[in-house]
Amino acid sequence: MKKKVSGYNPDAELAKGAELTASSYDKTQGVAVAASKVTVGGKPGLAEFTGTATGRAGAGIDGTMNLWLSIFRYMRPDGTVNHVAGWNIMLALKAGQTALETAKGFAAYINAGGRPYKAKASGNSLKAAVGITYKE
Repeated sequence: MKKKVSGYNPDAELAKGAELTASSYDKTQGVAVAASKVTVGGKPGLAEFTGTATGRAGAGIDGTMNLWLSIFRYMRPDGTVNHVAGWNIMLALKAGQTALETAKGFAAYINAGGRPYKAKASGNSLKAAVGITYKE
């Protein structure tokens, strides 16, 4: 028989997760967060991109797009606490880059990273999104 962990509430723990924020430093391509919480229980965060990028023309943040997943922690059923690091993801945009190309760029970067997140891009050249899920 397994020992019950005092204080473990599965509904509360599965609702915990990273806050997703986004910012665009491009003149013509925008970003908005449609779903801001990436939960341990599988609720995805969603960032939506619109327009065609002006792109990066040198050093600095102009012509870039940024996503941020905040640090968080949650309790596992065995009572251990998992600390999940935050993640700042910056993508340098190319002139003429579509919204779908931006979403696919973020998805490829996230999926190739060693962090416990997976991403999927969807949409078209004018309006696209990247959905991010927590996968441990």
